[in-house]
Amino acid sequence: MRRFFINIEDLNQEQITLPENESKHACRVLRMKVGQQLELVNGKGGLFTGEITDDHQKKCIVSRIYFHLEKQDSYHIHLAIAPTKSMDRLEWFLEKATEFGIHEVSLILCENAERKRVKMERIHKIVVAAMKQSKRLFLPTINELQPFEQFVKQHNKGFIAHCYDEKRISLSELLSSSQYKQLKTSDFPVLIGPEGDFTKEEVHLAMEKQFKPVLLGQTRLRTETAGLYACMQLKNYFEEIHNQ
Repeated sequence: MRRFFINIEDLNQEQITLPENESKHACRVLRMKVGQQLELVNGKGGLFTGEITDDHQKKCIVSRIYFHLEKQDSYHIHLAIAPTKSMDRLEWFLEKATEFGIHEVSLILCENAERKRVKMERIHKIVVAAMKQSKRLFLPTINELQPFEQFVKQHNKGFIAHCYDEKRISLSELLSSSQYKQLKTSDFPVLIGPEGDFTKEEVHLAMEKQFKPVLLGQTRLRTETAGLYACMQLKNYFEEIHNQ
């Protein structure tokens, strides 16, 4: 069944009129007609299944057949990541992280970052498409690019992954330690650096703000791979806690 994203707070209505762009896509591009069924999602847990009752190409009307509201996760996965030089690689990470069920991504501008700007409109389209494709009902929050120093000052704890020969503990081992094993929600964002890694000054600043240095496996990972690895580690940890 075709699935469309519509940015409204409450999908639990008898009838919904699609915005012009989605009406055009449904009725002109896909040539959907009266009587055909489709799904609407709002990225906030709502799933509206309906039938087209007016196939107007600018204001398509859909009548409700069924509505479902999914409960939010009891945990929160938050990664702060430096945009990669290649936007394709950043988009790949955002797509896959959305499929895995990440809740929040903060884009951080680091000293060694080669990319200083991102197009948020393009990023929004990427995560919406990934949400629809993966059949998820929640859209992750993507925070606009901000300086590294600003981010760590706003968060007084978390994890920072770096490649320096300093004392680090694997993220999976740290999560299973007594300090974190009773953690029910995540107030601990994971910092992922750019291709040139964080500077030592950035690492020390984060550690001053109670960020724990962590190791992501035994090999050096690309930025986007490291981000996805951390996302999977956190996902597995919280699901294990939830199932206990």
